[in-house]
Amino acid sequence: MKIKWLGHSSFLIESERGIKIITDPFDETLGYKMPRIKVNIVTVSHEHFDHNFVRGMKGKPVVFKGLVKRESHKMEFRGISSYHDSVYGGQRGPNTIFVIKADGLNLCHLGDLGHILSSDKLTEIGSVDILFIPVGGFYTIDSNQATQIIKDIKPKIAIPMHYKTRAIKFSIDPVEIFLSGKDKVKRLESSEFEIKSETLPKDTHIYVLQYE
Repeated sequence: MKIKWLGHSSFLIESERGIKIITDPFDETLGYKMPRIKVNIVTVSHEHFDHNFVRGMKGKPVVFKGLVKRESHKMEFRGISSYHDSVYGGQRGPNTIFVIKADGLNLCHLGDLGHILSSDKLTEIGSVDILFIPVGGFYTIDSNQATQIIKDIKPKIAIPMHYKTRAIKFSIDPVEIFLSGKDKVKRLESSEFEIKSETLPKDTHIYVLQYE
């Protein structure tokens, strides 16, 4: 499996069979550039412009939103309800956590999660190999909450997303605040990497991808 960070909360995930998934595609007014590629599947965690720009995708992808439980292209997709804030969606509305099973790996994309996960939600999510987690705060969980959620989920790889970079003007924290004091941090020199189930680390590592 190949995983490429496109910026913000958007990733291009390509299975061993060449099936392409994009998570949370953004309108380029955000500041990042969205590559014009043909994709098979799009997941959308919530209906904000920096996460739901499906019409910017090439091809005719299958689009998953909300509490789905579907198979597509020999992969499993499951949407889990959550909130964009700590007051049950009262400020920013609902958010969908997506769990994807592909190539023998369990992936979990938390979208714009705005709260700590209950034990029931952790059970619903289940075992996670690769976790895509927001860390910038203000609009989402902050670095301390992200750290707690990683401890609760115990993924093999945690990939921070939705943080301040030079490409965007959002008033959120840079990734360095989340990384402060942490070990087992792998700073990749690229926006992408390849992974197989048999090459996963034995305990949680944080992979920091570079925006190209």
